Amino acid sequence: MKTFAEIFQRAARRKGGEAALLQLIPDETKSAAELAQTPDDRYLSGMTRAIFKAGFVWKVIDSKWPGFEAAFWGFDIDRCMGMSPDDEDALCRDERIVRNRQKILTVPHNALMIDAIRREHGSFGAYIGSWPDDDYVGLLAALGKQGARLGGMTCQYFLRFAGRDGFVLSRDGVQALIDAGVIDKPPTSKAALQKVQHAYSRWREESGYRLTQLSRILALSIDAPS
Repeated sequence: MKTFAEIFQRAARRKGGEAALLQLIPDETKSAAELAQTPDDRYLSGMTRAIFKAGFVWKVIDSKWPGFEAAFWGFDIDRCMGMSPDDEDALCRDERIVRNRQKILTVPHNALMIDAIRREHGSFGAYIGSWPDDDYVGLLAALGKQGARLGGMTCQYFLRFAGRDGFVLSRDGVQALIDAGVIDKPPTSKAALQKVQHAYSRWREESGYRLTQLSRILALSIDAPS
């Protein structure tokens, strides 16, 4: 497996030097305390935004997001948990949002998940903030199992935009892991994801960078395919 120093130098060469590379990887993660203080409705909003962006044009979702916030009652957890069949039908006719019934139905499901977690842990943010960094794949698996449409990269992007430190297995990120000798194909099995976790944990110890920063550096170290 390649050292992180090798990966970093390759990324630096591609981006015009170390200083230029470092400008591309600001630390935008939140502390555990900051995650815990974030209102639960913001997490439901973020989940829903990532879910609607999956397989869709991100700019369209971003431009319509104020309409989503209004249509879904500010993503108030209790209100969304109680979404009725009439609410569902109304949302499926609501031109302020993208009217995908299956994605609309993730809102009450994920509101229920957040409610269950906050009852046990105090808040959803406290739950994700206290999860060990060296088992980030475990957090992804837990949310993917408990939530609706939170598998794969949807959950990874949701957590990144929420400020939770972690990695994203983007196309370039996966190619960098293959190039580094960590895996030999996109990781889908539990064993392959554990190899990815081990590599990231090792590179974090080696470099002192957070998982999010490591993930960005890996993606920047790879030439995009023609």
